[in-house]
Amino acid sequence: MEVLLHEDLAALSDLDEQSLLESLSQRFRQDRIYTYIGDILVAINPFKYLPLYEKEVSERYKYHEKTKLPPHIFAVADRAYQSMLGRLATGPRNQCIVISGESGAGKTESTKLLLRQIMELCRANSQLEQQILQVNPLLEAFGNAQTVMNDNSSRFGKYIQLRFHNSSVKGAKINEYLLEKSRVVHQDEGERNFHIFYCMLAGISPDDKDMYGLLDPTQYRYLNGRYGSEDIVRKWGEKYSEVCNAMDMVGFEEQEKVDMMTILAGILSLGNIMFEPTETDAVRVTDKSMGWLKATAGQFGVQEEELLRSLTCTLSVTRGEAIRRLHNQQQAEDARDSIAKVAYGRVFGWIVSKVNELLAPNVDFVVELSEIGILDIFGFENFAVNRFEQLCINLANEQLQYFFNHHIFLMEQNEYKEEGIEWESISFKDNKPILDLFLTKPIGILSLLDEQSAFPQASDRDFVDKLNSKFKSSPHYEVVRSHSPLFTVVHYAGKVQYNGLGFLEKNRDTIPASIRSLFINSVTPLLSLLFAATISRTGTLMPRKAKQKADDNFNSTRKQSVGAQFKHSLAVLMEKMFVASPHFVRCIKPNGSKLPDQVDNKIVMDQLRYNGLLETIRIRRDGFSWRPSFKEFAQRYNILLMKPDLPLTKESCLSILNTTEIHGWKCGSSRMFFKYWHQEELARLLERLGKAALVIQKDYRSLRCRRKYLSLLVEVHRQRQAQRERAEREAREEEEEKRQELEEEMRRRLDMEQENKRPFSPPVPLPRRKKPQPQPRSILPTATHLAPVPRPRSKQFEATPFDNLEVHIGLAELVGQVGGEERARERSKKRKNTIRWFKETQARKVVHNGAFPCWFHGMITRRQAEDLMTDKPVGCFLIRVGQSREGYTLTYKGANRCRHFMIEMQSNGKYVILGEDKAHPSLPDLVQHHSQVGIKPFNELLSTPCGQTCDQNTDYEDLKGLDLLATANHGSPKSGEEGESTPDPVQLELQRLFLPPGQSPSLESQRPPVLRRISDRRHRSEAGGGEARGGRRGERGEGEEEEDETDHKSRSFPRLYPSIRLAMREIQQIQQHFPDGQDQSPSISHSTTNPSWRKTDS
Repeated sequence: MEVLLHEDLAALSDLDEQSLLESLSQRFRQDRIYTYIGDILVAINPFKYLPLYEKEVSERYKYHEKTKLPPHIFAVADRAYQSMLGRLATGPRNQCIVISGESGAGKTESTKLLLRQIMELCRANSQLEQQILQVNPLLEAFGNAQTVMNDNSSRFGKYIQLRFHNSSVKGAKINEYLLEKSRVVHQDEGERNFHIFYCMLAGISPDDKDMYGLLDPTQYRYLNGRYGSEDIVRKWGEKYSEVCNAMDMVGFEEQEKVDMMTILAGILSLGNIMFEPTETDAVRVTDKSMGWLKATAGQFGVQEEELLRSLTCTLSVTRGEAIRRLHNQQQAEDARDSIAKVAYGRVFGWIVSKVNELLAPNVDFVVELSEIGILDIFGFENFAVNRFEQLCINLANEQLQYFFNHHIFLMEQNEYKEEGIEWESISFKDNKPILDLFLTKPIGILSLLDEQSAFPQASDRDFVDKLNSKFKSSPHYEVVRSHSPLFTVVHYAGKVQYNGLGFLEKNRDTIPASIRSLFINSVTPLLSLLFAATISRTGTLMPRKAKQKADDNFNSTRKQSVGAQFKHSLAVLMEKMFVASPHFVRCIKPNGSKLPDQVDNKIVMDQLRYNGLLETIRIRRDGFSWRPSFKEFAQRYNILLMKPDLPLTKESCLSILNTTEIHGWKCGSSRMFFKYWHQEELARLLERLGKAALVIQKDYRSLRCRRKYLSLLVEVHRQRQAQRERAEREAREEEEEKRQELEEEMRRRLDMEQENKRPFSPPVPLPRRKKPQPQPRSILPTATHLAPVPRPRSKQFEATPFDNLEVHIGLAELVGQVGGEERARERSKKRKNTIRWFKETQARKVVHNGAFPCWFHGMITRRQAEDLMTDKPVGCFLIRVGQSREGYTLTYKGANRCRHFMIEMQSNGKYVILGEDKAHPSLPDLVQHHSQVGIKPFNELLSTPCGQTCDQNTDYEDLKGLDLLATANHGSPKSGEEGESTPDPVQLELQRLFLPPGQSPSLESQRPPVLRRISDRRHRSEAGGGEARGGRRGERGEGEEEEDETDHKSRSFPRLYPSIRLAMREIQQIQQHFPDGQDQSPSISHSTTNPSWRKTDS
């Protein structure tokens, strides 16, 4: 039993297939799903929730030692992050994490866990980390679907590049590979379309369904007439909310989201357009489909006649003459499906491009960034029917297996021979011949596919015959005798039989110039942008900045084929990975039924064999996975000898190692050879020296600071002594002057008496000397520049030396180091800019029911906010405007202290508390949400708003001198609940300070909730029109009409919304006339669904 529970399989003494299988199975049954093979992690999909990923577990695996904790996916993230920073054995270098395995083995979940842990490791309290984490649910919704092997199968590949500067993440880039666009128009039995269609239909409100032109989900042919049970529909609705929040968090604009959803609705409507032949061998749209044609045209933003023309005929130009070729029924259906696939593929490409634009590093080009790449690519697939997509997917897995073999076996064993290391060669299954079968020019499978695709008259049968004639003698290719165009490839994971039907058409992936021109001229800007964009050599969508006119001589054959793009993208991917240090995660699927706690020994053993894990264990146990050169090792570890200017030679390396207790290494002719655990041992030695260096630095800096402090004290005492002496001297001089003045006055009076012969009057007594008053403790010569006396940050706490920066600034001013006046001017300028920003872009969003909410306190300082919280209960809160930045701060009364949370403004006008994963359209929505969902990390709920009562009117005291609005008479307010029904003078003053000129509070109180969806740009564009709307209001009826008009202007709608509504009514009228013809295709199953989802038709 003890042998079976080894955490590192490289430590197994008896190494065979059976002991390997039993070890993994026994650990799996005890919920130990992670196992090491040296530095390689094996992960078995548990198909259930396990308490392995909680916050406390994540904290334990930060900066940990591998031998002290069980194997975990978090340990891989930590090792990659520390290696990138150069904290382990190697110096700073780019890293890549390769996650591989069959479909359903858990690759996507492993990717999400890796991303989450890396963001925890580099947490710098920035919103960028949360934005990166939100990319995964967004791409999952648009790129994942249910298959027979996996309920959340990735139908595309992605390579996530995380960019770092020092230890902080600065940006990210997503590289996507080969989206399975054919799934949009066809799904096999037991499979579904992409998740986003079901999420959209389940999560969109009935009003928005009417806006987008969506009907009952069972009516759409592209969904096969299937939807789901109540539980599934509820989960899809929750998933849709997550997708919308992810788009808000990343930075998508509201109009972009509306346009995107309208295009997706148009794709569903397009699938319901059916054709029938006419007597003239042409085709026409059936009467039942005319409503769907109108709906599609409205949703795509094009003319109905032009869309119909592009579906039923092809227009080509030959020698300056336009030739129209009419389609038959099959060609019209192919054109319809082609538009759907291309439109969806370009929407997905645009999402990836937009994410890359929003998450691009905001640093100078001269700044060198480090990188961690995470590869999550489709797993090996072998279905009942395997098509072009499966061939490309399996080719990608062949390439990854070659990369693994190259690093683990080929490169390592070749270095043993070159360096003269004694080594017994380990045989492994080299898949290089299979790659050559696909990629060799000019007779590889992809080259022959491109060759046949160039001939318009070539067929899929011709392509398969060509393959049979070229590769019939290859051991990795088998000829299939069948009437269908079938062929078999012997992959590293087993034989896969492919059906060649559709290979040529999918490889061409062409769209006629007429269709491209039609959508470039669409009134929907997003659709026009998508079809005006160009496609790179790797198949990446590259949107153009400006709308460009379609090329009349557009020739679709000029662009690369799908196979060529995929081949080039794989080459670029391998180039990135070969220059980085790889970390491998091998995912294993325990059974084919997707059930927890069950192990199918045959399925697991097959995966162990074709992944070469038995051979991997041997080479990790006996081999040397870390092989630095003499120069690299000496540069990194010369500190262990404590000798400066150490030569970077073999002798130096041996001297360094002789001072340690490390054993088992070997020395070659040009490099050192170490076991995988030697890196941690050397890193431990460096860490010990690093801690010693910190102690020395701490003591040295303490000594320097103390000397500087003592010198400052001497200077302070000297200045105080000089000030006292100067004050005493001035006092003596002043007394002497007064005495002389009195004597002079006495002499003058005596002289006058003698002249007037008056009797001599007694002398006037001298004034009593005043007792000298104690001088103020000031270092400055005058009392006007005395430093302010520090006081506590709030009435709740005692002051500490670090609570108030003004004390230190005052001390700096004493020695002439800081210009206080310039700082004050800068603060005043920032405050004015913040007020201007608030009035122009934020006032309408904050106003609630005609007044500012009682939790909004204008521009007050942190100390004033804490003073307001002095006698408040736990859970009390307020929101204030930032004094030096365009944003807000939430002040919360906690159990022991006040907490201050920054509220950031997204580029799309959304509000996010820094560190949270939820974006809000307005501040009232943010307050409402966090009154039910706690704020991290302490899950604190907003319970009691802090009222506007304050002795010194701190809420707008700083704003009075900065605004030119006149103060009006407020009347005597009455105290109402939360200050909304009867606002007090402070609230009315805030209204006059923040409302734009001409705006009426009564108008703002009647603004509908739809204002929460308005972007800041729309606010600014309508600022001028607000004056006319904010004047005197007429009767209530007129006010309602004006309010509806404002609502309509402010909300984002599809461009041809009226046309969509008319088309939906026509569809419903047709369905009433043909009650038995709701479904447009016999392939749609008449499955019943929950009636609550049918009421959206009404």
